[in-house]
Amino acid sequence: MNMKLNTIEPAYGSKVERTRVGRGIGSGLGKTSGRGHKGQKARAGGFHKTGFEGGQMPLQRRLPKFGFTSRVSLVSGEVRLNELNYLPDTVDVVNIETLRAANIITKTVKFAKVFGDGELSKALTIGKGVKVSKSARAAIVAAGGKVEE
Repeated sequence: MNMKLNTIEPAYGSKVERTRVGRGIGSGLGKTSGRGHKGQKARAGGFHKTGFEGGQMPLQRRLPKFGFTSRVSLVSGEVRLNELNYLPDTVDVVNIETLRAANIITKTVKFAKVFGDGELSKALTIGKGVKVSKSARAAIVAAGGKVEE
């Protein structure tokens, strides 16, 4: 069967005629044009913003505000002492780059602090970019490492 230009039609259902309202009782959308009787929604320009409840205090204003995301928490990371044991043996100085390389902190972290949670089994030097808590500092020195200021 050959296709001819004069026989081409769009797929069935792809073209829908727009509804013409207010065109007589037989159309099913005559007189009030599907808007019902009276009221704000029946009027021209009678719409209001989303969430408007006719003057009643809207739900989004009745409920309390909640939640806060600290921007500092998005860029700062916590490191436990026992996580430093996962660093490769080739690492002597611990800084942000070595922690990132070992997947201890994510790539978005700009500041890190070591906390004294767990045991440290190797001597490490903590570089200048990493902060250290008092208990972590004591454990690092006890393991034979040092903390640079």
